[in-house]
Amino acid sequence: MVTALKERKTVDMTVPLNRQIQSENILTVKNLEIFYGEKRAVNGISMDIEKNSVTALIGPSGCGKSTFLRSINRMNDLIPGARAEGEILYEELNILSEDINVVALRKEIGMVFQKPNPFPKSIYGNIAPALKFAGINKKSKLDDIVEESLRKAALWDEVKDRLHKSALSLSGGQQQRLCIARTIAMKPTVILLDEPSSALDPISNAKVEDLIVDLKKDYSIIIVTHNMQQASRISDKTAFFLSGDLIEYDKTEKIFTNPSVQKTEEYISGRFG
Repeated sequence: MVTALKERKTVDMTVPLNRQIQSENILTVKNLEIFYGEKRAVNGISMDIEKNSVTALIGPSGCGKSTFLRSINRMNDLIPGARAEGEILYEELNILSEDINVVALRKEIGMVFQKPNPFPKSIYGNIAPALKFAGINKKSKLDDIVEESLRKAALWDEVKDRLHKSALSLSGGQQQRLCIARTIAMKPTVILLDEPSSALDPISNAKVEDLIVDLKKDYSIIIVTHNMQQASRISDKTAFFLSGDLIEYDKTEKIFTNPSVQKTEEYISGRFG
């Protein structure tokens, strides 16, 4: 049981959780419904998310895919009137329970947003403060984790000589990879990506896609994307959402070449959306 997520006043984020559950799935969603006040945005969704894979969530704007994504690390809690029913099991622990420590959860399940949002600090200063908050204060240890995180984000070689320069001086693609490095530094098991390359130029987009594919060796990744080509290139499984419903969920190759549901085929072929 991942007891570190149980509610408590202080969280030692340097202690690894006990991961002895033998399952190929990192998340199991059961009959999830999400409401904004009286409006239901997600309708009874059930699905499994596999470990060390890339899962793409596709569908037209307003279909519920980003709402679903944000529920996985309880970001919807920040929206007045939002509530969720059903279960999201993370290594057999229902993370929708009231006694879940949301701070610890968001360390385990990190998130990167659509628009790069580096702090107005140095490159080093974007990563080190969270580590200090987690109790890591030895400079050599901080240096090692910062370097490791930047290397995993395929950014180290580009910034190693200017770690103490402003992060805002980086290009948009570099800023997004810095945000991914900042997430990686907290040693999550799941990374949520909400259209992470939609604001980037094609070259930066390609670098982020290559990075996502590389990262699945160590992390389970869930990405919301409007880019059908991106979903087909980088994901192992794809879920098609429409009007709050999960219409179809299968291996990406099947979704894009031989979908089982006509609505999926119509969306993939560009007939609506």
